[in-house]
Parts: sequence; structure tokens; C-alpha cells
Amino acid sequence: MTPEEYIQLKAFARQDGALLSLLWTGAFICYIQGLTNPLLAMAAMVLIVVSPFFTANRLRHFRDDARQGIISFGRGYAYTVMTFFYAGLLLALVLFVYFNFMDKGFLLGKFNELISNEHNQKLIQMYGMSDQLQEGLRQLAQMRPIDYALNMLTMNIMAGFFLGLPIAALMQRKSVENVRK
Repeated sequence: MTPEEYIQLKAFARQDGALLSLLWTGAFICYIQGLTNPLLAMAAMVLIVVSPFFTANRLRHFRDDARQGIISFGRGYAYTVMTFFYAGLLLALVLFVYFNFMDKGFLLGKFNELISNEHNQKLIQMYGMSDQLQEGLRQLAQMRPIDYALNMLTMNIMAGFFLGLPIAALMQRKSVENVRK
């Protein structure tokens, strides 16, 4: 890969990472609102599941428009990992801002509310998970906004490494002749 091709790869990955971060930000907003509205909780799950397909579609556009229909597995993999990295950085910024300035204990309060529900209390006691849930809530309460952001960034980067393999494998094309018309 020449330096110009690497610059092109990074530029497309940055742009598509910004688009993917918008998708993830929408999923996060739906998740937070979904704590009070089940329909939005479902929308959050759909947006998360759509992410790899969205990334594959953006890789296809990069392959067909910028690479004249040809892309190797390695270049496709690098594009996918970079896209997830840039999207993860932007989502981490969104999470930091949310938890630092906007949440004010809302998320932790909703988790406490769920656990305190009489029906859920019976299930928790039946499975003997009271201590584990209390410990988990205590740990969540001690987390700083930067901790939430860095944890999500790490998970998104790892997702890019793992999801990049099938995405790059499916989107690679060695020659234009292999294209179905």
C-alpha cells in the first residue's frame, strides 16, 4: 500500500467512522430512553445489530467508488478496524459528555428501580443473586464518566477486530471480472 493509498484509506475510514458513530449515538439515546419506553429499547437493539451491515455497506462503497471495484482482504480489514476505531472515539466522547454533564444518576437510579421491583426481587432471591447485583451496582456507582467512555471505546475497538474478519472476507474482490452484472 502506497502512502497515498493509506491516506485515502484513513480518510474514508474517518468519514464512515463518523457516520457509524451517529448510528451508535442513536442506539445509545434509544437505550437510555428505552429504560422508560420498551419500543425505544427495541430500536436500540436493532441499531446495534445493524452496525456490521452498515459498515459492510460503507466498505462496499469504498471498494466500488474509490478502489475501482477491487479491494484485498487486508485493506478491507484495515478499513473496518479503523472505521470502528474512529466511531468508537466519537462515541466515547458522547458517553463522557452524557455521564459527566447530563446523567445525574439516572441510569443507576433506573437499575436500582429494576432491582427493587417486588417481582424482580423474588427472582433475584430465587436465583441467589442479591449479593452479586448489589456488588455490581456498587461498582457502577463508583465508576467515573471517563471509565464508561474508555470501557465502551475498548469494546468497540475489539468489536472492530472481530467483526472486521467476516466483513473484509465478504467484501474482498480481487478483480472486476468477478462482479455479477
